Amino acid sequence: MARTQGSHSGITGPKVREAALKLFARHGFAAVSMRQIAGEVGVQAGALYNYTPDKQTLLFDLMQTHLEELLAAQEEAQAARPEPFAALRDFTRFHINFHTERPEEVFIAYMELRNLSDENFEVIEKLRRAYEGRLVDILKRGVDEGVFTIADTRVAAMALIAMLNGVNTWFREGGRLSLAEVQDIYWDMVRKAVSS
Repeated sequence: MARTQGSHSGITGPKVREAALKLFARHGFAAVSMRQIAGEVGVQAGALYNYTPDKQTLLFDLMQTHLEELLAAQEEAQAARPEPFAALRDFTRFHINFHTERPEEVFIAYMELRNLSDENFEVIEKLRRAYEGRLVDILKRGVDEGVFTIADTRVAAMALIAMLNGVNTWFREGGRLSLAEVQDIYWDMVRKAVSS
């Protein structure tokens, strides 16, 4: 019996996360009920609590998973420490590519912060700061080596990330520009933003 439940949980748990992701992204966290998530999964509302204690836990799990995957993927993509321009170019291309493949996760990670409990918000903010810190480090190296002209590296990092996040709001596969062309254009803008 325990094996069956474990197997069932392994199948349904990801379905619960997938349904929550879809519904939160489409309707917003506050507007979605546990009953709606259960209906999307195809289980009774009461059965949903076998897979998650509450809606807040689902939201936190989605955000935490997204940010941990982001950090791991960025670390793997930029394992070496190339010179600052190359590192910034790689960061720019990585950020656009990673986020374009995950529009729902990105939307939730940025738009639903206000719905996290204080405790969960602290954890998510720490992960966000860790990612932003990687860009700040690249920018600081560029300033230290005299190749970037930036008044405040932290402000510059926030501005660059906000600009890169904007791609998700308008880019569509099969549109006028390919993703590679968009990455080239954005890299040119980023390069000019940090150069004297």
